[in-house]
Amino acid sequence: MLLLPVKVVPKAAKNQIMGWENGELKVRIHAVPEKGMVNAELIAFLAKTLGLPKSSIHLHSGETSRHKKVRIEGMTLEVLNDLILYGKKNLLP
Repeated sequence: MLLLPVKVVPKAAKNQIMGWENGELKVRIHAVPEKGMVNAELIAFLAKTLGLPKSSIHLHSGETSRHKKVRIEGMTLEVLNDLILYGKKNLLP
């Protein structure tokens, strides 16, 4: 289990992982920050990008904040870093 600190940038042109910034994974999300739309899209985007089911990704804290903690079941920080840096599709721009 991984408790991942995430900084979300809403209203982006596209969903994209930007890399690490001040100890948080910076993620751009296309959705607008209304009625939990960013949180839902963040979970769906992370699940698709990391190849995990949505049921293994949960918002732990930060429901209304840009700074969130996301709990990811079945993933370690080392595996996440490898996917971001060396995955089959490069997750960084």
